[in-house]
Amino acid sequence: MPEVTREVVLEKLRTVRGPGMEGNIVDLGLVSDVFISDGKAYFSITVPADRAKELEPMRAAAERVVREIPGITAAMVALTADRKAASAGAPVQRPQPQAPSHAGHSHAQRPAGGPPAKAGIPGVGAIIAVASGKGGVGKSTTSVNLALALKANGLKVGLLDADIYGPSMPRLLKISGRPQQIEGRLIRPMENYGLKVMSMGFLVDEEVAMIWRGPMIQSALLQMLREVAWGDLDVLVVDMPPGTGDAQLTMAQQVPLAGAVIVSTPQDLALIDARKGLAMFRKVEVPVLGIVENMSYFIAPDTGNRYDIFGHGGARNEAERIGVPFLGEVPLTMGIRETSDAGTPLVASDPAGEVARIYRDIASKVWEQVSAQQQDKSRAAPNIVFE
Repeated sequence: MPEVTREVVLEKLRTVRGPGMEGNIVDLGLVSDVFISDGKAYFSITVPADRAKELEPMRAAAERVVREIPGITAAMVALTADRKAASAGAPVQRPQPQAPSHAGHSHAQRPAGGPPAKAGIPGVGAIIAVASGKGGVGKSTTSVNLALALKANGLKVGLLDADIYGPSMPRLLKISGRPQQIEGRLIRPMENYGLKVMSMGFLVDEEVAMIWRGPMIQSALLQMLREVAWGDLDVLVVDMPPGTGDAQLTMAQQVPLAGAVIVSTPQDLALIDARKGLAMFRKVEVPVLGIVENMSYFIAPDTGNRYDIFGHGGARNEAERIGVPFLGEVPLTMGIRETSDAGTPLVASDPAGEVARIYRDIASKVWEQVSAQQQDKSRAAPNIVFE
């Protein structure tokens, strides 16, 4: 069977009419870069935010025609909301008439004084983002051990690897194979150590370079969140990519995050970048649950001497300075490195060890804050709005 190319997919998509039945979605410039891997096609269709629900049949039609292509086994298609998507003459950009209203009427579709409510994930109680301002600080290792520690503390836990460009959960959790598609468009998550896991690393080969622009990242993230059969979970831990780019903004603006955990090493250079992550979450009104100081110190296995390789206490001082909780210090150990490479994280492989105890303590502090927030919301008094 000949290999399916991007051009073949685009030609098929030219049979899908655009908004208002004028033109087709390809020539109108609504289709993002098409990515094909292992018989699966990934792309998004850009539409105005206020017409996303109305244009869902167009998305379904695009998915249907692509899945008819010989050699394509599945298609992941999402609508991306962007008012600047099409060319000036395309019908998708025409402003929609709005009935005049008083300012107070805006509260009909949103909480009083706040932004529109974000759609949650059915069955998932709380979503926690684990983030860092830069790479190389051990964020993914912290994410997986935090998720396992939350499970060890008695919770039902899922883990989403949101690092599209550098997914690491397949290796960290020693999971191979491809997720199976079940009823509808849902995908069954992979599992190991009692965690339900989803990662782009399960969908593409390890050597494949993901060269995606912002809309594709947004589409992939939202599909891995909302089109996965997570089941009933107390908490979903999201391993964010480093930095403050498209993935972080997508999660912060479109997902009801219970809060964010920031991971940093003690050194000043890492803390400078961690501050950027803290500032971003605060700007988009996502609670910062606290800071973890990773690689905090090193205990030599032969002598027992302690070395502060990256300095010490920088994350604790930063947490105190800005008024967020300090969650704990995780040492730099040979065991963490070895078990991470082997796909046997320490919390699972050495649950009685000192490092596992540190992660469980961090997990307890995180969940205590999330639980307190949920109780506060349930007790919140109704808002009175004068119109």
